[in-house]
Amino acid sequence: GEVLKSLNKFYKRKEIQRLGAENGLDARLFHQAFISFRKYIMESSSVSADLHIILNDICCGAGKICLLGHVDDLFPFFLRHAKQIFPMLDCMDDLRKISDLRLPPNWYPDARAIQRKIIFHAGPTNSGKTYHAIQRFLSAKSGIYCGPLKLLAHEIFQKSNDANVPCDLVTGEERVYANEDARQAPHIACTIEMCSTNTPYEVAVIDEIQMIRDPARGWAWTRALLGLCAEEIHVCGEAAAIDLVTELMYTTGEEVEVQNYKRLTPLTVLDYALESLDNLRPGDCVVCFSKNDIYSVSRQIEARGLECAVIYGSLPPGTKLEQAKKFNDPNDPCKILVATDAIGMGLNLCIRRIIFNSIVKPTINEKGEKEIDSITTSQALQIAGRAGRYGSSFKEGEVTTMHREDLVQLKEILNESVRPVKAAGLHPTPEQIEMFAYHLPDATLSNLIDIFVSLSQVDGLYFVCNIDDFKFLADMIQHIPLNLRSRYVFCTAPLNRKEPFVCTTLLKFARQFSRNEPLTFDWLCRHTKWPLAAPKNIKELVHLEAVHDVFDLYLWLSYRFIDMFPDAALVRDIQKKLDDIIQVGVCNITKLIRASQSAAAHGAAEVVSDDSPLSRTKRDTRVISDRHSVKPTEALSITVEVPEDRRARNLKAYRSATRQEDLKSHGRGSLANRLLREGLLTQEMLRQLESEWQDQHRNGRYGLGSKRDQNSSKGTGRKKK
Repeated sequence: GEVLKSLNKFYKRKEIQRLGAENGLDARLFHQAFISFRKYIMESSSVSADLHIILNDICCGAGKICLLGHVDDLFPFFLRHAKQIFPMLDCMDDLRKISDLRLPPNWYPDARAIQRKIIFHAGPTNSGKTYHAIQRFLSAKSGIYCGPLKLLAHEIFQKSNDANVPCDLVTGEERVYANEDARQAPHIACTIEMCSTNTPYEVAVIDEIQMIRDPARGWAWTRALLGLCAEEIHVCGEAAAIDLVTELMYTTGEEVEVQNYKRLTPLTVLDYALESLDNLRPGDCVVCFSKNDIYSVSRQIEARGLECAVIYGSLPPGTKLEQAKKFNDPNDPCKILVATDAIGMGLNLCIRRIIFNSIVKPTINEKGEKEIDSITTSQALQIAGRAGRYGSSFKEGEVTTMHREDLVQLKEILNESVRPVKAAGLHPTPEQIEMFAYHLPDATLSNLIDIFVSLSQVDGLYFVCNIDDFKFLADMIQHIPLNLRSRYVFCTAPLNRKEPFVCTTLLKFARQFSRNEPLTFDWLCRHTKWPLAAPKNIKELVHLEAVHDVFDLYLWLSYRFIDMFPDAALVRDIQKKLDDIIQVGVCNITKLIRASQSAAAHGAAEVVSDDSPLSRTKRDTRVISDRHSVKPTEALSITVEVPEDRRARNLKAYRSATRQEDLKSHGRGSLANRLLREGLLTQEMLRQLESEWQDQHRNGRYGLGSKRDQNSSKGTGRKKK
């Protein structure tokens, strides 16, 4: 008891806390170190002799005027213990210098050695801003285009070569040379992560600069903006990024010239909602924010005898292009498009009218948590702006919503000014992590990243990007013996960690790699069970998309470890064949939906992955945006905060719409079966609803049900009397 009292007294002393801070122990580390130190003393049977003597002197001298020992004498032992559990304390000064991110411009000496001219092309979607930048790119002796998507890089690659300007294509998974002898062309179109900061160019184009604030990928735009060695850098994007780019360039001593553009064709927000799919017209695009809604809406459209194209994020680029081509073709009977916000950039589409099926969207915040919130003004403008594209058959664009109650809020969103971009993303480099590992040889890669982020210092113009995906992969392959540089490369692989098959494959790749066994074409075919047949239901289509991602992963690694992934050409060939198979599946998507929902209705496996977080049955599960000044609940990552009158109005509209769709499309049958068929409900959701209803009914939490039960009881009582 005396020992515990003495330890607690030691912990509370301000002098000890100050000494801890001087030795690198902030409040959090000091607390963790003390808990461990106390446990060591109280539970260990082998406390060192000198520590035992100090503790004995402190306890024996307690309450006496002449103390034999003082609790402060414990500090050297405490600090020694803290350094055992936090090895970085011995080299804290060095680690702080390595993780100092306050001067990113200094990381690019080649760019600082020249005086660059920065031209910012600012304007909304369909304003011609990128067109003018690309014209300068094409007229230059050498140039590099940096875009956010493979589709955009491929478009510039084709446009350049069609204009007799030799241009190479460089993405994470692909290198295509304009010259047959594989000589590097003076022009390059690449995804932004792949741009070189060492090669000199006359002109560089950085597209969609507002993505510099992206929590996951923003670092790539920061790197390109600060590091490209080009005499002229043409930056394209929203005007909301002008101030930040100007401030960043001020720190490099470079001025920014701003050229503003206005939309080339008019865009009208309609005063009425669509309300029913019966009101669709040729050239309409219904925008959904979940696969559930994509499946439901596309099936209901085709039930009306209309053909529709489908585009969503996880489809391969080739399939997206084919679906866009089908929709754009004036001779094709397909005149309706159902898509996610994947159409916001990278595809040229002839859209007359954008119809928002919903105005709430799942997002990932800076902490890596999933939230459901109203779409931002930037997102709404990006999507709505796809209507009435300049040069298409539709000279004017229109935008509206599917549901009447969403239209007022959409108008509010579109009328608001876009929030200015406040900070640019940063990410630790492999060299910085290697220096950390030199000082902390026993730390795991995941721990190295954690320590780096906790010690990193950034000024107000920057933030450290979210590293949850990196840490997830680092933890997943931690048990596999790899050198640090190879481990880092595997952890930066572009994959969706919610795809179990892709994650499992990466694990197998790393294990085979660690044994120094090349991953051959035959090995990959065995693992993916190639050749694969056309999908018979949605579940099989989703699996084919995952296999396509596995092929992408192989190609991505093949450019980083050529000897260990030697069969890139063969894999690219079967990936093209797989793309064709997926296209067949997407063209027959309503048949796949019917087959899947029929299986679901009979208790078979679920169709939709839990990565589809929002369906029409949950339209009111949303976070009210900042403009309503409502703080989200902290109990759940997906918060629920909806006014009662709005809930009642939306519920009434939803029930009315559901009744109409059921009568028109499906006829008779129980409500549960109809919702299952439409993809609005799964077996698991149905069981959960039934369980919750029974629990709440037993507890008398439904007012009407309770009154009914009371009246029934009274009636029974009267009969008994």
